[in-house]
Amino acid sequence: MATIDFSGLFRTHAPDLHRFAHFLSGDPTLADDLVAETFVRLWNARQRVDLSTVRGYLFTITRNLYLQHRRRAARATGLDERMPDGAPDPERRAEIRSELGSVYAALQELPEVDRAAVLLRAEGEMSYEEIAAALGLSAVAARVRVHRARLKLAAARRLGATSTLKETQP
Repeated sequence: MATIDFSGLFRTHAPDLHRFAHFLSGDPTLADDLVAETFVRLWNARQRVDLSTVRGYLFTITRNLYLQHRRRAARATGLDERMPDGAPDPERRAEIRSELGSVYAALQELPEVDRAAVLLRAEGEMSYEEIAAALGLSAVAARVRVHRARLKLAAARRLGATSTLKETQP
């Protein structure tokens, strides 16, 4: 097997390959990348290269690389700047934090049995009968305690939202 003079091949064919890639893509930077990758592919396939047809081989590689680039680019989508950000803005996050703080403080002020009842219902997803059994209450009493605790927490939440609005207004 004959050794390949890559330096000579590059000097001979790179300018024509670059011009070809530039005409295909319209982008000189992309053309540089395509030519570089073409010679990397040639290097990796050096045992199979027929020097009598190397010019056609190089142009074929360059064209195939360009077509691969176009397929990848067609699958990529740009970011639409008009799309709203799903995250709340800083002001809304402050409101949420204030509401949460108010609800948490109100939760701590509830009698322990009411706090336990509402948490078992919300966090434990327990039925009123299960809550009643766990707390030693009747099912009706468990339902009433959960309802009253929720009303107090909702009022605290509204109060937290209102106090945040008053703080942000001049």
